Amino acid sequence: MYTESAKLTLRMPYVDSLKEKRQIRRSLIDKTRKKFNVAIAEVDTQDVHSVLSIGIAVVSGVASHARDSLETIIRYLEDNTDVDIDFEIY
Repeated sequence: MYTESAKLTLRMPYVDSLKEKRQIRRSLIDKTRKKFNVAIAEVDTQDVHSVLSIGIAVVSGVASHARDSLETIIRYLEDNTDVDIDFEIY
């Protein structure tokens, strides 16, 4: 069994409140979880309304599949959001 994980930091300067951030977070996490069937959650910066930090974990029987899946998820998030994304893969 192989696992790959990443921490993504999404910078959202246009978000003005924690309520707006929660709506964006919920939508983004639900869509990603449904499309890719991965573990995904907010992991940091819960009290900062303009930054969303999420963690993603992928488990697979093949190491290359786990890595490819994680890279596909990151590309999906970059292509389908209008925010600046920094990420670290572990």
